[in-house]
Amino acid sequence: MTPVSAPPARLAQGQTPSALARQRGDAALLARRAAGDPRAREELIERFLPLARSIARRYEHSGEPLEDLVQVASMALVKAVDRYDASRGHAFSSYAVPTIAGELKRHFRDRSWTVRPPRDLQELTIKVERASGELWQQLDRAPTVAELAQAVGRDEEQVLDALHARMARGRLSLDGHTGDEDQPALQDRLGSVDAGFAQAESRATLDALLATIAPRDCEVIRLRFEEDMTQAEIGELLGVSQMQISRIMRQTLQQLRHVADQQQRIIEQRHSAPLG
Repeated sequence: MTPVSAPPARLAQGQTPSALARQRGDAALLARRAAGDPRAREELIERFLPLARSIARRYEHSGEPLEDLVQVASMALVKAVDRYDASRGHAFSSYAVPTIAGELKRHFRDRSWTVRPPRDLQELTIKVERASGELWQQLDRAPTVAELAQAVGRDEEQVLDALHARMARGRLSLDGHTGDEDQPALQDRLGSVDAGFAQAESRATLDALLATIAPRDCEVIRLRFEEDMTQAEIGELLGVSQMQISRIMRQTLQQLRHVADQQQRIIEQRHSAPLG
């Protein structure tokens, strides 16, 4: 079976002789690779490795290690070399570039997300990250949301969604350090005292105490301390005088203190009693 030859290289308008010579060299290597020459395959991969690294560097601000991106791009280059069909009449680089870029995008979509947002949002996030790096270099400052939106051709709300989705790209081990090695690990800094526990315990104690008084007295206490109403307002609401409300509150609070003291003594006696 006669191997398919690559299309002949011709000097295009504005093309230098050195570029034409390289194009002819690429065509010769591709023809040898199509004929089954393993050495030509290796030479092609080495020849286009700088192209793969260049495409990988477009995504170096994505949060992924550049070494990993270069490895993905290099593997994609190998696939492009093996799958390239010269009979279709296009240059190898025209086939390799979208192949490598596609593999990198697939890597981001499948491997780098802790929580996966929709695919279109993933792709927009990558575009925003790349545009952010380019604008940083141009402006020498962090770009605004409006500038990012203009750069990627989307509205500001979509860019904000992409920036929020970016947080799903990162992973941080609980054993890892957020700063210097001398700093405590993340798991040692996450815990905190929750004041809600003490409030919940106090609320449970108060509910038990309120259950020991009359419903009307309980309502007066609730209106005064929970609704923050004055004694006059409570009296007007319940149809009694302010003096009666004052007397009800005084007697009720005394009763609650008495019950609370009794319960506390019982608890202390239980704790002090000998075991067995």
